Amino acid sequence: MDIRRDITLSYTHDVRFTQGAFAPANETLASVLTTDNEDIVKVLVFIDDQLELNTSVQKYFEAQHSLELVTAPIPLPGGEAAKNDWTHVESIWRAVHDHRLCRHSYIIAIGGGAILDLVGFAAATAHRVIRHVRMPTTTLSQGDGGVGVKNGVNFFSKKNWVGTFAIPHAVVNDTDFLKTLPEREKRAGLIEAVKVALIRDRVFYERIEKLAPALARLNHEALVEVVAQSAAHHVDHIATGGDPFEYGSARPLDFGHWAAHKLEQLSNFKITHGEAVAIGIAIDLRYSVEIALLDKATANRILALISNLGFATSAPELDAKDDQGQLEILKGLEEFREHLGGELTITLVPKLGEKVEVHEMDSAAVRKVLSASKA
Repeated sequence: MDIRRDITLSYTHDVRFTQGAFAPANETLASVLTTDNEDIVKVLVFIDDQLELNTSVQKYFEAQHSLELVTAPIPLPGGEAAKNDWTHVESIWRAVHDHRLCRHSYIIAIGGGAILDLVGFAAATAHRVIRHVRMPTTTLSQGDGGVGVKNGVNFFSKKNWVGTFAIPHAVVNDTDFLKTLPEREKRAGLIEAVKVALIRDRVFYERIEKLAPALARLNHEALVEVVAQSAAHHVDHIATGGDPFEYGSARPLDFGHWAAHKLEQLSNFKITHGEAVAIGIAIDLRYSVEIALLDKATANRILALISNLGFATSAPELDAKDDQGQLEILKGLEEFREHLGGELTITLVPKLGEKVEVHEMDSAAVRKVLSASKA
C-alpha cells in the first residue's frame, strides 16, 4: 500500500524597518514577540560582542511586562571565523537548556550575517526549532542575508556546509545600527543591492547609479534607501520565486557567488563576503562578454559602478594554484554545484535587469578573463 498526501504549509515572512528599536517607546520588537496564551514569554538574546547594547536591551525588556529576558544578553564573536568554531553552537544550545526555553520561547540574534547564521542554526536545531528573531546590524545583513531563510555554520573548511532552512519569526531592521558601522561594513551591502538589481530590476539598478556619488560617500539616507529596496527584492524572490528552500538547481540570488565563496576561503576570509561578491560579479560579467552573452559597453558600465562604490574587481588570490598548477578558483565551480546539488547552474546577466541560467562554464574562457583582469 502506498500512502501519499499533499501537505501545504503557509508562512509569513515578516520584515520590519525601524529606528531606535530599543527605545522605551518603540513597540516594534515587542509586537513580534507574541504568544498563543497569556503566559510570560521567555526571551534569550545573543549579541555581537562588539556592540555596546547590553544596558539598552535589559532596560527595554524590564519595561515589557509580558516578556522575560531570562539572562543578560550573551556575547558572541562576530565575523565569518566564528562560524568555524562548533563550540559556539554548543554554547547556544547550553543556554537554551539551562534557561529551559521551549518552542513557545524566543531567541533573538543581534549582529551581522555570521551571528545571524550561527544563532539561527542553533535555534533551528534546539528542540527541533525555537522561534527566532533576527536583528541585523550591517548593510549586508539588513539588505540580503539577514532577511533570508537560511542558517549555517562552516565545516570541512567549506562555507555553510552545515545548516538549515528556517524562516525567522521576524526580522527587525534597525537602521540606526548602520550609522556606527566601520566604512568597510557600511559599503559591503551595496554590492548585494547591485546584484539583485542586475538580475531583477533595471529601474532599481539605474537608481543605484544615480545615488552612486552619495553612496560612495556612505551617506546614511542613501544607504537606507538602497538597503531597504534590496531587502524587498530579496524577500520578494524568496516568497514568489517558487523555491524558497532551494530544492531545484537555480540560485539567481547567488549571481557572482560561485567565485566569491571560493575567494573567501582562499583569503582565509580576509576578503569579506561583500568584497568577494564584487569580484565574483566582475568575473561573471567579463566572462559573459567573452562568450558574447553581454555587450562590452554594458559590462564596463556595471564595472564602473562597482568601482565607483569602492569595490575592487580583482584580487591576488585569483592567481593561487594547487600542486598540479591548476587555478584554485576554478574549484569553486564544482564546490558550488556540490553544495547546491543537482546540475551546475550559474546565473549570468545578458541585459540590465534580466538573467539567464547556464549549466556549464568554459574553463578556458574563465582563465582568459582572469588573466585579462590582471592587466
